[in-house]
Amino acid sequence: MPLKLQIFTPEKEIYNEEVNEVVIPTIDGVIGVLPHHAPIVSQIAPGAVLIKKSGNTTPLAVYGGFVTVENNVVSLLADYAAHVEDIELAKAEEAKERAEKVMREKLSNEDYVIASAELQKAIMQIRLVRKYRHN
Repeated sequence: MPLKLQIFTPEKEIYNEEVNEVVIPTIDGVIGVLPHHAPIVSQIAPGAVLIKKSGNTTPLAVYGGFVTVENNVVSLLADYAAHVEDIELAKAEEAKERAEKVMREKLSNEDYVIASAELQKAIMQIRLVRKYRHN
């Protein structure tokens, strides 16, 4: 029996298909999920979800959120998720520079936390595009 993988962001459904295996970055480490995996709930760490299906591996960038595994259904509710092929490297680099600039300025704690999160997301996007994009 294959796994059902569902990936959602607050804006839309990113992925909803049967897969052979999924590798997920969590705050407790990277986990591989195969059919009949024990139930879990974990917080997602920034990084790549690797979807393995029909001998192919597809990377998706994820940032923030939670994953649950139960009854051969893997559900990710992510703050951000995108196919690595859809990430625009130039925009990610600009976002990184903007966040670094904001963090250098005198800010409130709230503004600093927001800028820090944007910086983490941009760095993750840049790293994954450079690692997985086939250009």
